[in-house]
Amino acid sequence: MVYSRIEGEGKPLIIIHGFLGMSDNWKSFGSLYAAEGFQVHMLDLRNHGKSFHSEDFNYTVMANDLLGYCQHYDLKDISIIGHSMGGKVAMLFATTYPELVEKLIVADIGPKYYAPHHDDILAGLNAVDFSTKPDRATVEEILYPFIPDFGTRQFLMKNLYWVEPGQLAFRFNLPVFNAKIETIGEALPAENHFDKPTMFIRGGNSRYILDTDLPEIKKHFPNFELATIPNVGHWLHAENPKVFFVETIQFLK
Repeated sequence: MVYSRIEGEGKPLIIIHGFLGMSDNWKSFGSLYAAEGFQVHMLDLRNHGKSFHSEDFNYTVMANDLLGYCQHYDLKDISIIGHSMGGKVAMLFATTYPELVEKLIVADIGPKYYAPHHDDILAGLNAVDFSTKPDRATVEEILYPFIPDFGTRQFLMKNLYWVEPGQLAFRFNLPVFNAKIETIGEALPAENHFDKPTMFIRGGNSRYILDTDLPEIKKHFPNFELATIPNVGHWLHAENPKVFFVETIQFLK
């Protein structure tokens, strides 16, 4: 089963990170939602964080992982927050098992197809040769030419861990991501829909959810509302956590 961090008591709220992320990215939000009366389940998707590695990597198996998780903990009437790739998992799960989901929040991703666009990030990650036993500073030096943005680099560096003294590695399954990067952008199946309350929340500077995407979103999620956080990009929850929390907790409550 996938790894999770669980905090609080009350109504179940599942948080699903994006591509190359992990549950740890959401721990401060976990405490905030828990204080509002939720039992917060922050998941590591397969091939991410502390969860298992597998050659099978697509939205169907990730949604099935989530189903197994809900069955194991006997979770019903759940709310889900999914960011980016995690939003795609959340959309597929809610449209496949609507009887389990009460409310859905999708952060800065739509149901449409997205062409692969992680080339620079993958090139940087693949440039790191752990057989030379680099330290953290050396890994960052290797990543810098490919990933000049400091925030993105720090986000990726959180995946470093000590396998043993003197030996770092990435927690995620990079070989599988190299082979299956096309799957990250797959569209939600055309016939899938979820009729319960749904929020799409986007960054004002992000290009992931455009105004022209709204008719397709309404087709899949007829009971949706849209919130925009100004002056932030794709990592909207990290760039303006205060507004992200206020918008999402108002919707959830």
